[in-house]
Amino acid sequence: MFLLRVYSTQRQILLVIVALTLSPFLAGCATTPYEYQVHLVPEPEMELEAEESQFERGEQKPILDGIGWFVGIPGKILLWDRRIDNHSVSPETEAALAAYLEKNNLDQVKVRINQYDPRGEWRRLRKNKSVSWGWRYTAGTLTALHYTLLPGRIMGGDNYNPFTNTINLYSDHAAVALHEGGHAKDFSSRNYKGTYAVVTALPVLSLWPESIATNDALSYLRAEENYEDEQEAYRVLYPAYATYIAGAASPLLPYSDLLITAGAVIPGHFLGRLKAREVKQEQIARLSESENQQVSAVDDSESSTEANIESRDRIQQVHYEQELKDHNFVNQKRFSE
Repeated sequence: MFLLRVYSTQRQILLVIVALTLSPFLAGCATTPYEYQVHLVPEPEMELEAEESQFERGEQKPILDGIGWFVGIPGKILLWDRRIDNHSVSPETEAALAAYLEKNNLDQVKVRINQYDPRGEWRRLRKNKSVSWGWRYTAGTLTALHYTLLPGRIMGGDNYNPFTNTINLYSDHAAVALHEGGHAKDFSSRNYKGTYAVVTALPVLSLWPESIATNDALSYLRAEENYEDEQEAYRVLYPAYATYIAGAASPLLPYSDLLITAGAVIPGHFLGRLKAREVKQEQIARLSESENQQVSAVDDSESSTEANIESRDRIQQVHYEQELKDHNFVNQKRFSE
């Protein structure tokens, strides 16, 4: 009887998760026109030092990164992409994020690529006066401790830390990097960053900033007309959002969250691939329309050329007939004389 009750409860939970998964994606699509952030007021305390780079990479450590790759296997399976938490971020992914940050005026955001630098993060926590000291030394301290004691260099997990204004990347996926950039953009526009960070870390409420970041990444790729990356973004960001739903629901549920996550991520993959296919079809339609316009332009050019030739021939004929008349007139005059 107990097992039947558990099964019934789990089935109800899965139905709720599926319903929650389906509904947010109606809004989590690429929207136009995309709004670039160009009027951001900089924080003097968070200016990078004279010789400090906005992007920093951790040193290559094959054994350590191999352990991190192994630890990240569940994420690779859930999102069905071997680039997730592979601890080998390519220059192309870095360049994609760099362009995003530049175009959105986010030059004070620190980006650590597969790097473990607790000293640097504690320093940035202390300097980040855009977050009130009360939140920095409570919730912010907890995030710094988590970074120090459970390093992403091993545990993985791409993230944005609003208390240090830092993006930590471990996955070689442009859409994932842009998603974290979307978090940075979202927090940069908030007046009460610490309060916003703490409130949106609560179960269920955490889905709000995730939805904003997902939508921003998709909309940015559409605005940049990067349709190939937009397709890949749908394939990974939709199931990733499904895992956020499962994560938000898990603390409220008494049973295993693995089944909940699996139940949520499946429709996420389905919807993501469906949207990616729509983007591909739209791209094919645009290319076809462009080719038709080119053909039409060529036809118009050819028609114009033919018309010009006909007009030229007509002018030449009129000119020839006029010259012939003048010549005959002169001959007749001479004959009469």
